[in-house]
Amino acid sequence: MAERPEAWERQPGESAAAWEAFACYRDLGLSRSMSKVADTLRKARTLVERWSTNHQWVIRVEAFDREQDRLWRAERQQASREVARRHARLATAAQSKIIVQLQQLDPSRLSPADVIRWLEVTIRLERQAYGMDLAESATTSGSPDLPDVSELSDEERRARMEQLRRELESRIGTLGGEPQ
Repeated sequence: MAERPEAWERQPGESAAAWEAFACYRDLGLSRSMSKVADTLRKARTLVERWSTNHQWVIRVEAFDREQDRLWRAERQQASREVARRHARLATAAQSKIIVQLQQLDPSRLSPADVIRWLEVTIRLERQAYGMDLAESATTSGSPDLPDVSELSDEERRARMEQLRRELESRIGTLGGEPQ
């Protein structure tokens, strides 16, 4: 048993002239009209309208438009996947170079502001990698902001910076594949 053609393909019993007119109508896109088909093919509008009625052009062209939209969405989704894969490869390559630089970094030469900034960046990147929205975390686990160290004494601030330095060194070592 032969398969029925797609709605936008030539249908059984559809003459070559009627098919040509439908294809013209279909391919006009959003500006399609019976008048444009009749003018383009130099056919009587009444003939074009009869073909349209007899061969259900409106229904067929809606199916065509839906299929084109489906194909476009699939193509965009595939392109999006390819972009994501390419960005992931680029990020991985860049990260490997950054890790080498981080392993050579002397944390004791970082200012407290540098340490806090590094921590903020690494937390943000880690959360993004896991698809965690920072606004979402504020509602589930309190404020996503880092603690305000401006209220700490110099001794408390130094102790906090030392703790952050050790954490940063630990993360750098873990990223580089060499736990410290």
